[in-house]
Amino acid sequence: MPRRNNILANIDWFTVGLYVLMLFLGWFNIYAALYSEEFQSIFDISQQYGKQLMWIGAAAVLALIIMLLEVNFYVFFSYFIFGTLMLLLLLVPFIGKEINGARSWFQIGPVLFQPSEFTKAATALALARYMSSYGFKLHRLKSYLTIAAIIFGPVILILLQNDTGSALVYFSFVLVLYREGLSGVVLFFGTLIALLFVLALVLSNLTLVIIMLSVVLLMYLAFNPKLKQFAHVFIIYAAGISIFVFAGLLLKLNYDISQFLLVGAVVATLVVLFYSLKRKLSNYIKIAIVFIGSLLFTISVDYGFEHFLEPHHQARINELLGIESNPHGAGYHVNQSKIAIGSGGVLGKGYLQGTQTKFDFVPEQSTDFIFCTVGEEWGFAGTFVILALFMTLLIRLVWLAERQRSTFSRIYGYSVAVILFFHFMVNIGMTIGVMPVIGIPLPFFSYGGSSLWSFTILLFIFVRLDASRLEQLSG
Repeated sequence: MPRRNNILANIDWFTVGLYVLMLFLGWFNIYAALYSEEFQSIFDISQQYGKQLMWIGAAAVLALIIMLLEVNFYVFFSYFIFGTLMLLLLLVPFIGKEINGARSWFQIGPVLFQPSEFTKAATALALARYMSSYGFKLHRLKSYLTIAAIIFGPVILILLQNDTGSALVYFSFVLVLYREGLSGVVLFFGTLIALLFVLALVLSNLTLVIIMLSVVLLMYLAFNPKLKQFAHVFIIYAAGISIFVFAGLLLKLNYDISQFLLVGAVVATLVVLFYSLKRKLSNYIKIAIVFIGSLLFTISVDYGFEHFLEPHHQARINELLGIESNPHGAGYHVNQSKIAIGSGGVLGKGYLQGTQTKFDFVPEQSTDFIFCTVGEEWGFAGTFVILALFMTLLIRLVWLAERQRSTFSRIYGYSVAVILFFHFMVNIGMTIGVMPVIGIPLPFFSYGGSSLWSFTILLFIFVRLDASRLEQLSG
């Protein structure tokens, strides 16, 4: 049999080996997280670790089926798979089962099925299919609108299920677009929005507006060093802000001074924008537009925070940013997790010897907070090994994606990498207190059939595509 058609010979066994190793390390740690003298057998299917072994067996069958299917199946049926999962997302709020405040599950007998987990792979397939289609060009309005529909369609439906954590994962697809030629300006604005969101919550309005004004004035000077033009801009801002602030003070209106400062800054920026348009100062025009957008965004942060986030999400973000401190409330999960990880020291307390774990001090310790079990029982050495395994897998996936001859396979490969990276970064980040607790699993480690199967499908479709990288894909 020619090597190019020998799937078994072309499989990347290194990636498969990493998957299997992480799978069983996860299983052993689920057992450690739930271990009790009453149920000592790791094969006891009445316990989560026994059920996890069943999920692992089912995952192996799924992986085998994926590898046996013809590679063009994934190209041809990409849109059909995506449409089917979108339909399930649409139905689950009406006929799904509610767990922990989120109606995002179907129950089929004793098995719970979460469509949002599987939609990640479906979205990756649909995105790869569209972006690899004949005549596709990224920098067109139609392309941007279609890509936005593919990525953010699931986000809207998942948010209706009250599952913010799963919805946020889809924003990682922006990194795939960046690899395919999306301007770095988009990443800049994404970073700017995140920074302004945090600053708007942490700082007072007065402090934030003063900082933003100082930064924007420096930018005007840096991008057009002609002092005469900068002096005109400075005078406009000084006059505009002074008029509104002093008017408010003289009229003794019952408003905070920061509001007058904000209105003055917006009006002055509009005048600067008109001034820049008249003199064709392109850099000043761009700065003025970004500044107005930033000011309007900061105004909307408080409203959005209060009206679009659930109270428990608000509390967790406030706890993370140091705005509030409630170690027995919103901060309990993270506080106990940090205690568990810190108590492990360099080499840990030993397998099945974790006291924080054994006495159930850490909630969700077999699912979202499985990493703290590793930290307590295996210490710094164990956590380093887990981090190294994930980083090795991610680097391997990027390397595999880059060697693909097919655009479809490359885009899908990068999608796999960024989804796993987002889960890995956020899950471990929230267990050590540097990310808000949003409830997403650690791939291959957290307990749960839906998450394990979805990650298996996501990964092995790419393994199958890579095994046939010398073949011509057709849709």
